[in-house]
Amino acid sequence: MTQRPSATDYLTEWAGEDAQCIAVCRAVEQMIAASLRIATLISRGPLDMTPSQPVHGEELQVALERGTHEIVESALREAPVAVLGSNFAAEPVALDAAAPLAMAVAPLAGSTNFDTNASLGTTFAIFARDAEAATAGDSLLQCGDRQLAAGFFIYGPQTLLVLSVGEGTQIFLHDARRERFALVDRDVQIPERGREFAINASNFHYWEEPVQAFFADCLAGEAGPLGEDLNMRWVGSVVAETYRVLVRGGIFLYPRDARSNFMDGRLTLISKAFPIALIVEQAGGQATDGERRILDIRPEDLQQCVPLIYGSRETVEWVIEYHLDPAGNARMPLFGERKLFS
Repeated sequence: MTQRPSATDYLTEWAGEDAQCIAVCRAVEQMIAASLRIATLISRGPLDMTPSQPVHGEELQVALERGTHEIVESALREAPVAVLGSNFAAEPVALDAAAPLAMAVAPLAGSTNFDTNASLGTTFAIFARDAEAATAGDSLLQCGDRQLAAGFFIYGPQTLLVLSVGEGTQIFLHDARRERFALVDRDVQIPERGREFAINASNFHYWEEPVQAFFADCLAGEAGPLGEDLNMRWVGSVVAETYRVLVRGGIFLYPRDARSNFMDGRLTLISKAFPIALIVEQAGGQATDGERRILDIRPEDLQQCVPLIYGSRETVEWVIEYHLDPAGNARMPLFGERKLFS
């Protein structure tokens, strides 16, 4: 049986002799090394803490967030990366000023779910360092469509790497016996439509009207304007939600809402929304804040947050229509002939 190519094999073939691509390969390889340390840290949880330390709750979460950031920072000091932006660091972390890359990382995405043993992850975005930027940190304030590569690790029943270098989306599975990530799904394509939608319905009364209207139409099922019975999912871990969208299709919504700390969304633009949007688009899907393509947004701040809606292209287009037509003219009558899936 032919052996599956490893992530390193895939990256080496992609990079060829191009210096920038080779730098990207080295950065991803260091993230792979970091991911295995993070997976071990997560799996041991409180076992590595002293008996006097808390074994659950917010303090353990903070300890894990700090630990995963330290692992990522240490790994990227061995990579050609000039600056690291982490959602667990208030300021950009200077690494090697002469290096050609800048990286944004969410070392432990979904950390609030640690105590429920849900799947967690690490997301990352890789940019070229901007030689003309006033500061090293400004190299991270680029539009998402300038990413050289993006990916995320998911720590669940299997440890997976989902990666895009701008030539499709690939999925690699950690093979512990061979100590490598093996390619298991090449050029993933998200179904154009799916039978699942993911949103935290407990926040319904805070959402803007377009999201409320879309949600109501989802609940209306086959008799409603979407013309199909849908299943609702909500894990609350963005890497788990993204992986489900990649393999099943459907849509994920984390919209802005009326609460003061959610008016600009809750997911970090550079370290989470950008890599997820690139991966989704490279797999044939779409990612938006409701009105704008995520990858067209230019960040103003390292920790800037954004509403995030992504998934099957047809379904996301429908949500955009809701936002662009707040008066609802295109959606009326509610139970008329209009259907998303014909």
